[in-house]
Amino acid sequence: MSNSYAQPVLRTPDLSEGLRTVERLLGIADLRDLEVDFDVLVSSAHVLTALLELFPDAELWAEGGRSGSSAHLPVRLRSWAAPPEVVGPFLAARGGSPATVRWDFMGWPAAPEVGLGCGGARGAFVTLCVNARDLELEEPATDHTLFVHVKQIEAERAPWLAAQVGLRVIGDLVMAPY
Repeated sequence: MSNSYAQPVLRTPDLSEGLRTVERLLGIADLRDLEVDFDVLVSSAHVLTALLELFPDAELWAEGGRSGSSAHLPVRLRSWAAPPEVVGPFLAARGGSPATVRWDFMGWPAAPEVGLGCGGARGAFVTLCVNARDLELEEPATDHTLFVHVKQIEAERAPWLAAQVGLRVIGDLVMAPY
């Protein structure tokens, strides 16, 4: 499996604006097989309990390699392949914990202006970093950053996608962690 490459297209203090922009990007994507992945860095036992109720089968591990439990906070919680309807409950349950929400779907549309046909499933993601500036949750923030993912050999698709929703890229193309 190859990693995708991601480029930031929006930074906003308004989570609702980030979610609306995700919806606009999804509006041009091929949404067959749409699913959502979640990653969150939890520092509160209360938040961890709420998230485990939402995702009882989530992967859980403590930062630094210790076993994942509320006795070893902070912990990383990751859940894969959830339906899109879980996004709202996840955002409510995470408290202020930094998190990523990644929408995974079949592909991006053709971008003839930059010489690209339809993009396939590899590299077809949108990630909203909530209270974080980066995909790995290493840069906590009071705002939220939205990334579009593309194949590395189709890097010109990222600025094209941003333009389709009235934005522009605002940072470098980086390899996504998963």
